[in-house]
Amino acid sequence: MVVAQLGQSLDGRIATPTGHSHYINGPEAIALLHALRANVDAVVIGSGTARADDPQLTVRHVEGPNPARVLIDQRRSAGAALRLLADDGSRRIVFGPALADDPAGVETIDAPAPLSPATIVGALAERGMRRLLIEGGAATVSGFIAAGAIDRLMVLVGPIIIGSGPTGIALPPIARLDEAIRPAMEVTLLSGGDVVFDCDLRRGHR
Repeated sequence: MVVAQLGQSLDGRIATPTGHSHYINGPEAIALLHALRANVDAVVIGSGTARADDPQLTVRHVEGPNPARVLIDQRRSAGAALRLLADDGSRRIVFGPALADDPAGVETIDAPAPLSPATIVGALAERGMRRLLIEGGAATVSGFIAAGAIDRLMVLVGPIIIGSGPTGIALPPIARLDEAIRPAMEVTLLSGGDVVFDCDLRRGHR
């Protein structure tokens, strides 16, 4: 089971043009994200999100275990001094070469480029991680969707209009709307005004 999550504004933005994104979504939506983390084996992000946000990827707002933390960074451009790589007892995996200053216990998978979503999912499954949360960023989530590697997509829409900045999902262009993805979904309104679109991409259609 591979789940992807995106937090975005009403106009589909995930940050301002400067990269500021804290916080588009309210406390209830953030708690939902942490609940998602608590129910997967591993949470996965790309190097861009690691550089921009330096997230912890832990479970802090709900009860539950911290998942393994996985970084896709084949050039190791985000470095080793990341909070997600801190030696706190959780498993940490990097798709990329080892660095001399990696914290103790960091596992590296030096897979050849280009690194496909199927390769990532397969490598993690071989290591016992079969429930995955693809948390960011936009390019990583979009790549997994385009490859058909996502079972469920959670889009958390905050009651805010940013007006500019990067968007959450960018897929290869289509010519007609009947080529678009139309997932089966459930919609939930949270008390703080965020709307959750829980999209079942396996039951969707083009």
